Amino acid sequence: MPALSLWSATAPTLARRASLSGDADVDVAIVGGGFTGLWTARELLVRNPSLRVMVIEAEHCGFGASGRNGGWASAMFATSDQVIEKRHGSEAARLLRSTMQQSVDDLLAALREESIDADQVKSGTITLARSQVQLDRARAEVEDLTTLLGHGESLQMLSAREAKQHCNADGVLGGTFTPHCATVHPLKLVHGLSKAVEARGGLIVESTPVRELRPRTSTEKPTVVTTHGTVTAEVVVRATEAWTSQFEATKRALLPIYSLMIATAPLDEATWEGIGLSKRPTFTDGRHLIIYGQRTKDGRLAFGGRGAPYHFGSSIKASYDTAPRIAAALTTTLRDLFPSLHDTEITHAWGGPLGVARDWSTAVCFDQKRGMASAGGYVGDGVTTSYLAGCTLADLIVGHSTDRTSLPFVGHESPTWEPEPLRWLGVNAGLVAAKVGDRSEALTKRPSRVATILSRLVE
Repeated sequence: MPALSLWSATAPTLARRASLSGDADVDVAIVGGGFTGLWTARELLVRNPSLRVMVIEAEHCGFGASGRNGGWASAMFATSDQVIEKRHGSEAARLLRSTMQQSVDDLLAALREESIDADQVKSGTITLARSQVQLDRARAEVEDLTTLLGHGESLQMLSAREAKQHCNADGVLGGTFTPHCATVHPLKLVHGLSKAVEARGGLIVESTPVRELRPRTSTEKPTVVTTHGTVTAEVVVRATEAWTSQFEATKRALLPIYSLMIATAPLDEATWEGIGLSKRPTFTDGRHLIIYGQRTKDGRLAFGGRGAPYHFGSSIKASYDTAPRIAAALTTTLRDLFPSLHDTEITHAWGGPLGVARDWSTAVCFDQKRGMASAGGYVGDGVTTSYLAGCTLADLIVGHSTDRTSLPFVGHESPTWEPEPLRWLGVNAGLVAAKVGDRSEALTKRPSRVATILSRLVE
């Protein structure tokens, strides 16, 4: 089974761009060639085409989570509505929720404007409830969101029959459906977006590792120190997500947590008749240890989930991208959901790290005095949020006051993660707690106290 992701195997190959060739001076230097960096570059050039914008990527655009993720352009936000409401009030929570929903459509509109074909289709998300405990949680979630928004259009409760019409998994008792999600091929999206940035006049350099980001001083402009030269700018944007932990100055800002995926061989129409997903909605269920999946345009099931351990010292290595034990567990879970896949070949298994802040909160920040900006901490919900973050950063940098610049994630400061070995012990204990919670609920048919305690730790 190849370690190459399904997305890499099914996207056209792009030639590697040139690396930085010596020192340079630009208006905005963006470190990171993933969704955040590329959307920020695109949106800056939309607002001011005369800007000199450079994207600096250590590997190639889409090397990180942007090119490896589950392909959900959803309205999900890392922090729950309840926590946002508690911290910022109900109006802020409503504004963030409605903005996230609108951002799904705005992202798709941007793809159309740039003529980007990323296999995109907006068919929503089905969340299955396969136990009474999950069904009760689903009802509570619908009630909470209806109370917040004043209507139930954003999340609908489904009967067992209605849920199985969307996704005919085994043992379904009901579920929820939201229309606010699109399915995408993430690497095709990255490729198209990088070309759009260049077409608008932006410069992208690849194979250019960054050693240090220096803020403005009384005598020097903000600076990006790379292995191939130094870039000075009026503004430096850090868009490095999980790799933020690899810089000494920010090593405890975001934790790199691995998420793994598998993909099946293309399925025949008879198999799809039994499974459903005819309109290609994304799907998950109500367990604590997150799973996620989509039906790809070429007729495969791409399926992922958490479960890989956090590696001591926020370590990131290529060898962690494949975890046979986790791939086997994902295969078992997928076949439990869809028994008809028992003999179906798993053709690809891959993974990569995502960025998690200590309080599970996404943040978009711009310090004009220091000339430093950043966005990240998407906790795996980054396809749409990175688009919104890029738009927001662009607004802040060019000085536009918009509804986006008043969102509660603007200027948010998360606490840093604990030093080792405390964070290794705590994060991996949380992973075990999620697994134990799911097993406990399956056996006792009651909500897990362990999982409830775990959820409180991220509020």
